[in-house]
Amino acid sequence: MKCAYETKRSSLYRRNVLDLIELFGGRAQKAHLICNVDMSRIEVRRAELAASGHHITVTSFLLKAISIAQESHPISRTLRLPLGRTVTFNDVVAGFTVERFIDGEPFVFFGEIDKPCEKTLIEIADELRKYSDLSIDKAAALNRQKRFAEWPTILRQIILHIGIWFPSFRLLCNSATFGLSSLGAMGVKTVIGPSVCTSVFGVGAVELAPVVRDGQIVIRSIMSLSLNYDQDVMDGAQAARFLQDACNLLETCPEVEF
Repeated sequence: MKCAYETKRSSLYRRNVLDLIELFGGRAQKAHLICNVDMSRIEVRRAELAASGHHITVTSFLLKAISIAQESHPISRTLRLPLGRTVTFNDVVAGFTVERFIDGEPFVFFGEIDKPCEKTLIEIADELRKYSDLSIDKAAALNRQKRFAEWPTILRQIILHIGIWFPSFRLLCNSATFGLSSLGAMGVKTVIGPSVCTSVFGVGAVELAPVVRDGQIVIRSIMSLSLNYDQDVMDGAQAARFLQDACNLLETCPEVEF
């Protein structure tokens, strides 16, 4: 008689993602905020940059805007530690998901960009492009994660459990102060990203939609943006102000910042 199911071990290179979600995300008291962002000015700015030979993705604008907002909201880069302690990371580090193939199978890695708030959009776009163009062995962050996943399970678990108590060990595994997960290119309208740090953003598709502006119904490029945050660190009002500042930067696209 044929068995009704099939079992197998989780893939080696999924271990990092699964461990981070289970050990760090599992401790978080997760809550979510979702808003719609008018991306019309971003689309105009992208067209201007494209005309000058620079093809900048929406992700670059998102990383820039969120990192600028996070500088003003240190609570959003604060992590809960055991015994009622917290740690606030001084430097903003953007984390984002990167899909790569190993032996024909797709796997998710975490890319990182240090201090995107201090970089130009072109510099951010160049770093993003390296994550997609370079081989895993030549992309330092991806190579580190690949090698860490190949460690014996007991050693990886020891490092990760120590990281719960001591921030310096956590930084060895994941130094991102905020995360970004985007499935908009696949037509997904709303994304709730997994909680691997206190602030994780989910990005949906940019779509044309009717909105009211100055009493008139107009068509705008609208994108859904969600914030998955740890309520043990941030309360709802703090998270809302952080999200609002990021959205305002995206909607106004100020030249002085971008």
